[in-house]
Amino acid sequence: MTAEAEPPAEPDVTLTCPAELLAGYLDFYRDAVLRKLDGLTDEELRGSRLPSGWAPLELLKHLAHVELRWLQWGFAGRPVEQPWGDMEARGGRWRVEAGETVEEVTAFFRAQCERSRTIVAGARLEDRMATLGGRVPPEEERPTLIWVLFHLLQEYARHVGQLDIVRELADGVTGE
Repeated sequence: MTAEAEPPAEPDVTLTCPAELLAGYLDFYRDAVLRKLDGLTDEELRGSRLPSGWAPLELLKHLAHVELRWLQWGFAGRPVEQPWGDMEARGGRWRVEAGETVEEVTAFFRAQCERSRTIVAGARLEDRMATLGGRVPPEEERPTLIWVLFHLLQEYARHVGQLDIVRELADGVTGE
């Protein structure tokens, strides 16, 4: 049996400013991730229902680090202690330590999103990243902020789709 969740509002259909539209959709997907996880038990958040083995809480931590890597470390060029702290090794499996609570991971995600909003608000879409994966390539090879924001949107959209399936398998809830 399934139950459909009430869909949230998307950004206003009259928006014409690309920066506002991108920011609005990023917030829409950030909220969608949290809505998909809301109501799952600790066991469901830490367990996997998929052959690949990832757990919803691991995905949340991954998305927090995606925000951190792309906007704080990469775009703003700020030092980051563990840019790949969501993985066993760079490019490896996502992980959440046994001692990390759902509340801690959620708070970390929210904090990264807020930092990202601040960075984006103080920049122009044509501005280029300060670094790329910890290195500093020539400026013309660095992605622009608009590219980064589109990249984040596609990553969020993909992962929210994955969470759609996980949530339906967990308790039958479907919808946005």
